[in-house]
Amino acid sequence: MKRFFIFWSLYLFSITTLAQTADQIWMGGSILTMNDAAMSAEAIAERDGRIIAVGTLDEVMKAKGPETQMIDLQGQALLPGFVDAHGHVMMGGLQALSANLLAPPDGEVTDIASLQQTLKDWISANQAVINKVQLIVGFGYDNAQLSELRHPTRDELDAVSTDYPVLIIHQSGHLAVLNSKALEVAGISAATKNPEGGVIRRRENSTEPNGVLEELAMFSALLKILPKIGPEGFKAFARSGSKLWARFGYTTAQEGRSSPDTVRVMQAVAAEGGFAIDVVTYPDVLIDRGFIESSVSLSYQHRLRVGGGKLTIDGSPQGFTAWRDSPYYKPVGNYPAGYSGYAAATAEQVFDSVKWATERDIQLLSHANGERAMDLLIAAHRAAMANTPRAKEQRHVLIHGQFVRADQLDDFKALGMIPSLFPMHTFYWGDWHLQHTVGPEKGQNISPTGWVLERDMIFTSHHDAPVAFPDSLRVLDATVNRHARGSGVVVGPQHRVDVITALKAMTLWPAYQHFEEDAKGSLEVGKLADFAILSKDPTKVPPETLASLKVTETIKEGRSIFRLNEATTQAQNPGFGRAMNALANSRHQPRALPGYQGRVASSAPDTAVSAACLSDLYLTLADAMATGYQP
Repeated sequence: MKRFFIFWSLYLFSITTLAQTADQIWMGGSILTMNDAAMSAEAIAERDGRIIAVGTLDEVMKAKGPETQMIDLQGQALLPGFVDAHGHVMMGGLQALSANLLAPPDGEVTDIASLQQTLKDWISANQAVINKVQLIVGFGYDNAQLSELRHPTRDELDAVSTDYPVLIIHQSGHLAVLNSKALEVAGISAATKNPEGGVIRRRENSTEPNGVLEELAMFSALLKILPKIGPEGFKAFARSGSKLWARFGYTTAQEGRSSPDTVRVMQAVAAEGGFAIDVVTYPDVLIDRGFIESSVSLSYQHRLRVGGGKLTIDGSPQGFTAWRDSPYYKPVGNYPAGYSGYAAATAEQVFDSVKWATERDIQLLSHANGERAMDLLIAAHRAAMANTPRAKEQRHVLIHGQFVRADQLDDFKALGMIPSLFPMHTFYWGDWHLQHTVGPEKGQNISPTGWVLERDMIFTSHHDAPVAFPDSLRVLDATVNRHARGSGVVVGPQHRVDVITALKAMTLWPAYQHFEEDAKGSLEVGKLADFAILSKDPTKVPPETLASLKVTETIKEGRSIFRLNEATTQAQNPGFGRAMNALANSRHQPRALPGYQGRVASSAPDTAVSAACLSDLYLTLADAMATGYQP
């Protein structure tokens, strides 16, 4: 019935638009609609944030009035705004609010002096935010790339600022350097002993810390410093995260795992008008189900809504914590013979969570990377569907599914589940999978988009930022090309897809995943005027050049919210994802927050990661900032 009323309202809207004049008309470039009935158009018109005409120039010009603004695309391409199938926009705000300390060509840091200058320049450009968050953060420095061939010291960071804590993280994510103020905030002094599994480096012939922290010493400091940002500072993360997503053409973002406390901060930001784009969040079902049930909605309030619940069953494939049905190929670390990962949730938790969500018509997003984790997920959904046949219509989602088997895709299709895959793994960790996680044969089938299409299923492509940068063109490139960034080999050529299919996996299909296909995902009359404008038509360039395209403008409901210029071109910091990824793969478990249910299985080996997956780390840090919690 709900779907009928939505359809009827859009039909009536299309009738009334015939007599309307447009606020804006775009023409003079490629317009890709993602509508199979008319994949390309010459022009598109918008009024009051909705599309009122799309088609030939002559057709659309009928909507031109005396005050209509005509916009010449100048040969660029206009597409539907990208819809984030899975990411973490809140912690992505920290990604946006950090100085880029990478060496050339990704950054400009070549020595300690240039590192200091980069931090100072970043401070000058972000003073208002720094005043709010009371912290200066930089990511991506590498001592091996500095002319001094050493780490900076606390004294050299004091030269940047003594008023604020300064925290810079090594590109590997295993070390950090703190200035004197940050060491003070972290409670580290000459009397502080090295924590088990960590090292506090000292000044020569002294017990006084020199500012360099290794492993657990770094994580413990991070958990003490970031929460001091507090809820108000955390709001700055939320605002900056939505702006970062908008820079890459996303008009809908996702916070893929939250808690009631983090949602409340998001609601405060939303009420203040702080979100540039729509944000959908999925609170963890093992924290507070009552909160989810009372909050879930298909309607946005100030650009925010709770879309359903999130369940995490295992960990990360590249960190060897995905729960597999066979041993890892050549895992790096001190793993026992036959090691195959482990579960991050019990079978009882999984069955109970799926049953709870299904009985209440609440969409469930389930993180499962390993085959055994997906077997458990399938069994739980089969049991739930036996008692609730309508479960097939609830669009439950498999998140990641890196090692999904072909037979499991048959099961997911039968269950009506949507696989949200992560083809960017082929770029960032393709060689790692071929050499260490599953080997050269099975590694060809990570994120098996080809198998999905063979079964007449849809899939969505995501970036999981800040695991990777929320770069829509990198997502597109990886889904089409599947080149490993190190060797350049094609990881699973049978799973390459054409550009239009890859674009649907970033627009129309994630809109469907979010129950928003009636308003988003394609350029059709009645839908929102959510657009991404690209520097070139991705269907008319060599596929291997897709990652070099740029989002030149992002438009949300007819209003421009991002334009590419010299300042915005240099605003990104890809070092954050690498650093946080390595940090999450530390071997030591972070301290649990009050009410936070850490779920690392007791069977995990000593070398296992501190958290089942990166979202465990993000949720811990986000909760700490949202509540001002101090360990």
